[in-house]
Amino acid sequence: MPASPKILILGAGGFIGSHLLERILTTTDRQVIGIDIQSSKIEHLLDSERLTFAQLNVHDTRAVTEYIEQADIVISLVALCNPALYNTIPLDVIDINFNRPYELVKVCARMGKWLIHFSTSEIYGRTIASYTGLSYEEQEPKNYLLNEDETPLVLGPISNQRWSYACAKQLLERVLYAFAFEKGLQYSVIRPFNFIGPRMDFIPGVDGEGTPRVLACFMEALLFHKPIRLVDGGLNRRVFTYIDDAVDALMCMLRHPDQAKGHAFNVGNVANEISIADLARKMVATYKDLRPEFSECDFEINVVSGKAFYGEGYEDSDRRVPDIAKARELIGWEPKTGLDRALRNTMRAYIEQYASAAACRKAC
Repeated sequence: MPASPKILILGAGGFIGSHLLERILTTTDRQVIGIDIQSSKIEHLLDSERLTFAQLNVHDTRAVTEYIEQADIVISLVALCNPALYNTIPLDVIDINFNRPYELVKVCARMGKWLIHFSTSEIYGRTIASYTGLSYEEQEPKNYLLNEDETPLVLGPISNQRWSYACAKQLLERVLYAFAFEKGLQYSVIRPFNFIGPRMDFIPGVDGEGTPRVLACFMEALLFHKPIRLVDGGLNRRVFTYIDDAVDALMCMLRHPDQAKGHAFNVGNVANEISIADLARKMVATYKDLRPEFSECDFEINVVSGKAFYGEGYEDSDRRVPDIAKARELIGWEPKTGLDRALRNTMRAYIEQYASAAACRKAC
């Protein structure tokens, strides 16, 4: 019996990478190479005989190429993914999300490796619905439902540098398609829709600096009893997808390589769509349930402008609802985790990790 293909995971020590690595090592017999600059989230996996871990900068193409040669499948999770950076350090955002992974694409094409690239749902930009003037209830699905192969990708003007991330990711997808067309590259693309779960974003002032993504921002406010800030009233809507379901999608691709190659797949749980304002209220209620000692506390929710929160050049997509028919039909993937359970599991992990730091800061 031929050996199972060896997998290389770039970004194995991150949020998605740690869960993917854990799943592969605990449910399959595959050999895995993991590369990352940090390993704190995968310490419990480093003793596995089937894991080779290299503590490297994933953008060091020369060093990483040695490991690409040893693998059959390359999974690239590397990105600079934080809306607070898109219009403040756009050159770094473009460099890390396009220029550097472009070198990886060239290496994989030259060596004949299957490259599974994690893109973003942000490449869709704004929906057609945002230009119609109709209310949320009045919209037709064709104006907001995002299909991998049909939906137009509508980004804002150049001066709105918030789209630097989406544009860089979109262009890299076009490069993948072009390399497949001209050079025979074997590739697949995953477009994530707001993955959440344990081991995700940092908490400012504890284990990171700056502004994390929305769920971590809200958790910081809850843990440290700060006002929750709703950007532009929190009217934008998002689909939140639990990390276990996201990893399920990747495992489906690995089981069905012939069906997965040459395609981009939306990975999101349509049933979990919610406005950011409603997310804030749901998180307050869930937090009080998880921590009854704060059940009588009032958590302030304030509205701030996008300019005040993110700075000049900020603009956002109104809504992101994925059409997941292709993932369902080609690789047999179906999300299973509802928003209540996904949020509860994620928030519980934050509380377990950061509650003591919050208590210490208050005591000090």
